[in-house]
Amino acid sequence: MKKKKERNLIFISRLAIVIVFIISFFVLMSGEFKVNTNLTYDLSKNNSMKAINLVSKYVPEETETKVVNTFNEMLKYAKTNPVKFEGTMTGYGPDCVGCGGTLACPPRHNAKNGNIYFNDNEYGKLRILAGDKNIPCGTIVKVENIKNYNPFYAIVLDRGGAIKGTLFDLLFTSETKTGGFGRRTATYTIVRWGW
Repeated sequence: MKKKKERNLIFISRLAIVIVFIISFFVLMSGEFKVNTNLTYDLSKNNSMKAINLVSKYVPEETETKVVNTFNEMLKYAKTNPVKFEGTMTGYGPDCVGCGGTLACPPRHNAKNGNIYFNDNEYGKLRILAGDKNIPCGTIVKVENIKNYNPFYAIVLDRGGAIKGTLFDLLFTSETKTGGFGRRTATYTIVRWGW
């Protein structure tokens, strides 16, 4: 009787091992379980270089900010890289001559209510700019080196007939609040190209 119990116990143990193996096989085949392996490659062999190239293809590269000197260069590179350039800035209010108070870009923000900010899902609370029509709506610009202003981020949500090239127009609550702002030099970095 004791030998029969031992044989049953051995049978059950082997059956359990087979069941665990079968379940493991199906889990691996279904893709629910991933096995990670770390391999070391000999860099002197061709196959190793192929493996390194394959791995580097899926690792995101750090994008460097490209300094550009012309508006055309900015348009060329800003779609794929952050770009930095020198330009000018003026100020305007929603009540300026020829202004209707509603911004040109969707969501067509009504600036007559004194709100000069826009809440972006990615960048948070931003100042509003009017930009050249070749710069898409939703473009995020870091603005630096303006006299008496700390660096800040802004979003292009408006257009203007005189706003061309590297000139941006900063939205104020009214035309009277722009007094003294005038025309200032600025350093811009486009960190996001459009929505």
